[in-house]
Amino acid sequence: MRFKIILEEDEETGGFIASFPGFPGCFSQGDTAEEAIENIKEAIQACLESLIEDGLQACLGKPSCRVVDVIA
Repeated sequence: MRFKIILEEDEETGGFIASFPGFPGCFSQGDTAEEAIENIKEAIQACLESLIEDGLQACLGKPSCRVVDVIA
């Protein structure tokens, strides 16, 4: 999957800050732009896993709810 991120140079402390607007609160940072990009990839993956886990927990016990795998 492809995601658009925001990459900003941190002028106060140096390094770079990366964020993914699609998930409020999904931020990361790195000493270099490349490091910040790699770190935000991990943060996005963690956010996705958390959303999946939370969705499954909310679904338990509801007979009208089902989990369906899709490829995007």
